[in-house]
Amino acid sequence: MSADPAGLAFDGVRFAYPGDASGREVLAGVSFRVSPAERVAVLGPNGAGKTTLMLHLNGTLTPTAGTVSIAGAVVSRQNVREIRRRVGLVFQDPDDQLFMPTVGEDVAFGPANCGIRGGELESRVAIALAQVGLHGAEHRYPQRLSLGERRRAAIATILAMDVEVVVLDEPTSNLDPSARRALSATLSDLDSTVLVVTHDLPFALEVCQRSVVLNGGRIVADGPTAELLGDAALMAAHGLELPWGFDPAVAVRQRAQR
Repeated sequence: MSADPAGLAFDGVRFAYPGDASGREVLAGVSFRVSPAERVAVLGPNGAGKTTLMLHLNGTLTPTAGTVSIAGAVVSRQNVREIRRRVGLVFQDPDDQLFMPTVGEDVAFGPANCGIRGGELESRVAIALAQVGLHGAEHRYPQRLSLGERRRAAIATILAMDVEVVVLDEPTSNLDPSARRALSATLSDLDSTVLVVTHDLPFALEVCQRSVVLNGGRIVADGPTAELLGDAALMAAHGLELPWGFDPAVAVRQRAQR
């Protein structure tokens, strides 16, 4: 793989949870690559291995075989600190990442732990909040934000670390349409490589030109999101279902006309 600072790759990754008496592999030889600044959706039914795959990207889980690489560097126990400076995970529940008294303190927490101080720290916080549409929210209380705002604040905590890869787990879960649109705009404006793990197929189409479909711990399809969502046989075979009346081809045409 190229040593580009924002590329990532899974090469033959296998993983089984220790202590699972069945010995079942949750990931069974996963291989795919994501180019710098590319936005890719990871789709699949419940139990496909999507979250397990995500947790390999920052060293939370370690493959039993195969490798995960960020910018050509294989993720390992030896370099996990550096990897976590380059890869930011945004979990489904933003309250897992917002634990300080104010939004500004939450966003400052990561860079401050890396030794960033003074004006540079203030600048990172302000820029990250502006990127997610929360300019001036430094002194607000996280618990008084809406769910959509909290989710965007959680993304800001990652952006303040100046990460190169942003990974989001079910980012639209429980969001109203307005918050969903704001999140879509936020992700579309990022320069980072973005991996979106989601069941929200219209959102995947809106944000990611490419998708990979994971089922049974294996990549079963990889291609343009619109083409995959328009393949009725593929969708049915892997437990993926579009909202009633949603036509990917129509959605793409409408977006092109905006």
